[in-house]
Amino acid sequence: MWRPARILIRRFPAELEFPRGDVARPDAGAASAQRDCPAESSFLRGFVILTGSEGSCSSVNLPEGLIALLRQPSPCFLATVMPDGSPQMTQTWVDTDGEHVVINTVQGHQKVKNIERDPRVAVSVCDVSRPSRYYAIRGRVVNITADGGAAHVEALAQRYLGAPYPWYGGRDQIRVILTIRADTIRPMG
Repeated sequence: MWRPARILIRRFPAELEFPRGDVARPDAGAASAQRDCPAESSFLRGFVILTGSEGSCSSVNLPEGLIALLRQPSPCFLATVMPDGSPQMTQTWVDTDGEHVVINTVQGHQKVKNIERDPRVAVSVCDVSRPSRYYAIRGRVVNITADGGAAHVEALAQRYLGAPYPWYGGRDQIRVILTIRADTIRPMG
């Protein structure tokens, strides 16, 4: 059975962070206000205008409604960028640590290769009982780790299937956890 020479555990360098300068971000309300914003940031017509040089305002807190969806078996779609610039989308299970969107996947899959090259992602999470109610999230994968990946997919399987994970690709696959920092969150419905 084939196994990769090493497991990738990576934090993305600062040069891949959001570009400096003036950037508009939707204000998702008080529950998801910007974190660590410099005093020179201003709010205008529901947007946060970043004027600080460090870009420290580029992440937003997850709203309570989104956290509730992330903690139940909600349909989730993850979009990444292919090497040619075209979009790649995958339906996946989703979770949260209360601060980030968390997705479990398999090392070597296309979405992981895309994220290793370009950490920007878009995620859509919808309410299974009301599919027109969803959250559209844009952000960056800030960490990829295999630590706890198998245990995490087992917990997700209990949530989504009510049973142990069936290991569709075989037990020799390496499960990895993607940690996504939300830069924008837009609630719909």
